[in-house]
Amino acid sequence: MQTAFLRWPRVAATWVLVAALAACGGGDGEDPGPEQPVLPVNPAGAGQLQSATLLGSIAATDIAQALQAQDSRIPDLVPRYDVLAYRLEYTTSDVNGQPIRASGLVGVPAKAAGAASPVLSYQHGTIFRDSEAPSNNAVASEVALVMASVGYIVLAPDYVGYGASKGAPHPYLLSGPSAAAVVDFLTAAQTWRRQQGVADNGQLFMTGYSEGGYVTLAAHRALQWGNSAHLQNLRQVVVGAGPYNVQATMDGLVDVVRQENKVVGALINPGFLRHLGGSAQREVRRALLKALLPNDADVVIDATFIDNFLSDDVANLNRLSNVHQWRPTLPVRFYHGKDDRTVPYASAASTVQAMQAQGAGDLVSLNDCPATPAGHLECVPSFLDFMLRQLGAQAQGL
Repeated sequence: MQTAFLRWPRVAATWVLVAALAACGGGDGEDPGPEQPVLPVNPAGAGQLQSATLLGSIAATDIAQALQAQDSRIPDLVPRYDVLAYRLEYTTSDVNGQPIRASGLVGVPAKAAGAASPVLSYQHGTIFRDSEAPSNNAVASEVALVMASVGYIVLAPDYVGYGASKGAPHPYLLSGPSAAAVVDFLTAAQTWRRQQGVADNGQLFMTGYSEGGYVTLAAHRALQWGNSAHLQNLRQVVVGAGPYNVQATMDGLVDVVRQENKVVGALINPGFLRHLGGSAQREVRRALLKALLPNDADVVIDATFIDNFLSDDVANLNRLSNVHQWRPTLPVRFYHGKDDRTVPYASAASTVQAMQAQGAGDLVSLNDCPATPAGHLECVPSFLDFMLRQLGAQAQGL
């Protein structure tokens, strides 16, 4: 069992991604957007830009060729722009709230001089090997660079535990450091764009699937609760199949463990977790981590969320992990499959219900995946299509 919360597929999904972007096309109408956030030239501490490295220039023809090599169902589509790929290193926070140097990938479409682009913050799904982190995988088939080839300036943080911060525990399903990695990367990338004269049009979009959906929603909440200067540029958030409600998600994972390991599963019953002895808790913890991590993983996962779940510590799950009980003031479109066994549909349904109960109204909506079966992996292509059509309806200058 090695399927806990999906690494983002890099092969089949990318063709659907490009197709959706081409269909969206952006718009030609004028939408200058709000004024740029007023930020320090390079703020000290969180969000400080540490370095920028050009990783290379990738031709649109190379991206098209890489995609065609994957036996795509859409063989005739050609990306629009060459892409310059950069690795930025910046300061953010680790699992203990301490400063740490992290990294991320920036993809810049090679447009005419002075042409401005919308910014897309793309949060990747769960990965288990450092080589798959965006800034370590700046190749023609990388999803973030495919997005950039159709007109977005794409920001793809590696997250703590990957890239420049490899070896540090990855704050899996911990909302604070997960959000910080994104928000601080937005700030560092803004600094870098100003330094380099890379023009954006004042539009910011955010998206992600699976863990990427969770991290995206955590970052959106942090922007709103912190009254961030970036919030004035944020137009829309689209997330898919994320474990926003960690309690509901872990309940689903435990069901899988029960099926795979009858002995361990017999120890786990509703309301009984807090009464497990130390040795029994350690065995259940080990089984859950084994379900999460493949044998060839080379990253370290912080297991705080598992420990809080096993001890039935609802207060700390809410404080440290859950991101579903708040009211966004900007549109958030959720997407999920009803047959998802990796991240249960209940995670998205309970999130939308909680937000609407707090007055979000039609700012939030849940859209069902039409695939058959509507499982976690099966819904990725239709999510990409849905997401990019949603964003493309507003994005200007693609």
